[in-house]
Amino acid sequence: MNNTLGGELAEKIKGVRWLVLDVDGVLTDGCVIMDDDGRETKHFHVRDGHALKMMIRFGYNIMFLTGRRSRVLEHRANDLGVTEIHQKILNKLEYFSEFMGQKGISFSEVAYMGDDIVDIPLMKRVAFSATVADAAEEVLPMVDYVSPYRGGAGAVRDVCKIILKTQGKWKEVAERYHFPESL
Repeated sequence: MNNTLGGELAEKIKGVRWLVLDVDGVLTDGCVIMDDDGRETKHFHVRDGHALKMMIRFGYNIMFLTGRRSRVLEHRANDLGVTEIHQKILNKLEYFSEFMGQKGISFSEVAYMGDDIVDIPLMKRVAFSATVADAAEEVLPMVDYVSPYRGGAGAVRDVCKIILKTQGKWKEVAERYHFPESL
């Protein structure tokens, strides 16, 4: 596990063009709330959403890859402009490997962020792997970066910022929003 942007970590991020995200526990706080009629709700953080929109503006591809199916996620993805939503995926490595073959993508172009043991096989193959502060304990030693933020509480924004900074695009973000690039 590495929590600094040293040369080795920067090298892993250099070629990233795809950010693939688990949903429950990464984009959300991991809670699934159901009402008496079985309708599901989830909590998404607006800063994570804004960071994903920034990534899309810079030409990155965003994918939501989850083992569950949720209409709430479909609405959130539509709101953010994320078109790659893959749900009910039980073997994420196998599924994503097949997807990559169809799209001509290599693992060297992919960053993945997950939080539980089902994510580990894919995390071990991608160029850059990350997790949330409250990830399952088995995940923590398996990733390149552990965000100081919890799932659904800014961890995705943190990883987006790292990618943008490492690839030299943060200056443009700082100029757009009128803040010092050093922040």
